[in-house]
Amino acid sequence: MTIQQIRSFAAGSWIDCDDSAREIHSAVTGNLIARAGCASLDVEGMLDYARSTGSSNLQTMTFHDRAKMLKALALYLSEHKQKLYEISFATGATQNDHLIDIDGGIGTMLVFASKGRREMPDDKVYLDGEVEQLSRNGTFQGQHICTSLKGVAVHINAFNFPVWGMLEKLAPTLLAGVPAIVKPATASCYVTELCVQIMLDSGLLPKGALQLVSGGLGNMLDKLNSQDVVSFTGSAHTALKLRSAPHILENSIRFVAEQDSLNASILGPDAVFGTPEFELFTKEVIREMTAKVGQKCTAIRRILVPEDQVETVIETLKAKLSKVVIGDPALEVTTMGPLISNAQKQGVLNKAAMIAQEAERVFGDPENFNVEGADADAGAFVPPMLFHCSNPDTASSVHDVEAFGPVSTIMPYRDLDHAISLVNRGQGSLVASVITNDGDVARDFALGAGAFHGRLYFNNRSSMKESTGHGSPLPHMVHGGPGRAGGGEEMGGIRGVMHYMQRTAIQGSPDILSKISQKWVSGAQEINQNDHPFTRTFHELQIGETLNTASRKIKLEDIETFANFTGDTFYAHMDDAAAKRNPFFPGRVAHGYLLLSFAAGLFVQPDEGPVLANTGLDNLRFMKPVQAGDSIKVRLTVKHKTPRNEEYGEVRWHVTLTNQDDDLVAEYELLTMNAYENSTSES
Repeated sequence: MTIQQIRSFAAGSWIDCDDSAREIHSAVTGNLIARAGCASLDVEGMLDYARSTGSSNLQTMTFHDRAKMLKALALYLSEHKQKLYEISFATGATQNDHLIDIDGGIGTMLVFASKGRREMPDDKVYLDGEVEQLSRNGTFQGQHICTSLKGVAVHINAFNFPVWGMLEKLAPTLLAGVPAIVKPATASCYVTELCVQIMLDSGLLPKGALQLVSGGLGNMLDKLNSQDVVSFTGSAHTALKLRSAPHILENSIRFVAEQDSLNASILGPDAVFGTPEFELFTKEVIREMTAKVGQKCTAIRRILVPEDQVETVIETLKAKLSKVVIGDPALEVTTMGPLISNAQKQGVLNKAAMIAQEAERVFGDPENFNVEGADADAGAFVPPMLFHCSNPDTASSVHDVEAFGPVSTIMPYRDLDHAISLVNRGQGSLVASVITNDGDVARDFALGAGAFHGRLYFNNRSSMKESTGHGSPLPHMVHGGPGRAGGGEEMGGIRGVMHYMQRTAIQGSPDILSKISQKWVSGAQEINQNDHPFTRTFHELQIGETLNTASRKIKLEDIETFANFTGDTFYAHMDDAAAKRNPFFPGRVAHGYLLLSFAAGLFVQPDEGPVLANTGLDNLRFMKPVQAGDSIKVRLTVKHKTPRNEEYGEVRWHVTLTNQDDDLVAEYELLTMNAYENSTSES
């Protein structure tokens, strides 16, 4: 049998492993299948290459450019994922496990690609929050911006997700414009190496954007600086060792950690046997115990149920666990494969023995179980093990010891307060799930347990068909948790990108802020053109380009016609005496929507042109009532532009309505889709 030599990719070249390489064994057979590690790897050269070549190449691109790159990369990986499936069986993963790791990782990249295009500008500066008025007349203002760090992100990943674990960190990092050095866990690094090779072969990544360390990092972390980021997934012990290193502390190097977690699932008091919630609860527990052989940072370790349902839940879980087929993960009949290695197997058994000191094992004998198509002694096979702790108040191991495998403990609770106190004994978890159809129960848990959890997953008969599961971190939502779970956050949409950017407060005049942000700030200089802005294409329009309209007088018959035509005969528009009794109105006033309609009539250019559609308005505010006899005029300014596809982009216009005294009457932002080319222009 050929022993695979797992390489590193450093400074643009593939580097073979050397005599320092560690052995990697098949989870299924226990046979030696690969070696990985290179003690002579030039870590300083890798960091320099990332900071110079990688950073420079990525930061010439806009957020939209990087988002398009991520999408193309994800689609390319999807075309080649069969190779990743095939090699991943040796890790102990079944085909269903591949979908979690490989397809899940690709899906995560696609989400970040989409969010990058929709929620970030086609620019290199990201705006955080609104403009702050810092002076009386608005000539001095402030804005928070985020810009790419000038360093490198070092990603230290765990063995259980060799693809998703890399891609969920890599996607927001590259979107931020920061190059990455990926260090997968050695036990499964051969899968990560293949994934990296596929991505590099695509030709889609700029030089220096991605490097790979197979084996140890050497002294790389000692060479980092304040522009660098370490993102770690693994044990709390290792995280503490790395993040407390003097060099990391002295240089305030960003350290994002996702580590141990005693996650819990709670059966609501309303979810009794026979309800959809009861069936859902037991199904979720079985899935989380057996998917990836329980080797998930989000797996259910503690099962909390009302006292009077303990026996029923135990018997139901035992019946379902008895149907789990343990065996060679490549076999279609197998529903749970082996752990990643025999060393991990021994670790799980040791931790299970510690739990057994305070809890009774009610299912799963590690000395007597069946394995399909493989040698139970040679491979890293264990059965799912269910424990029952009858007195969780006095027990400690069930709340402190995480057996990182198919091991979970059921325990009773008396009431909601008791359940909340038990779930919080985990001292910080990635996720807790509450299966209930009672909104009051859900609120109590959110208030009582939210501070101890990074995510609370509520599910019931209404959401069960579309829910993604207790153990599924989604790229849209933050993944992380307080305390024992590491105190960090990953993903969470654009929040995850911010870990690789610096937030900076900028202060200055409206013109300066507009130039930096590429977004018009109220008070900045207006740009006036001879032609109407609606006749100008997306690319021709300039930020700050402004149209000031003529005035229109509001007549009483306008108000009455609008009221009768729309059916909006609210008293403030029709009854002068009643309107005067209202503290907001001096008498009968024009409808706010009448003013908007008249405003459109003042600024719209009616001919066919590059304006394709009005897609809505944001931030509408009515500041001062308008009565019959008053006049209104409109100022329309190009505030921001965002490309949407190959044919058109979105233009955000700042619109103000003022009266005959130049008092502000209304303000809003209008959104239009504008063509890149004017199809009606003469050739």
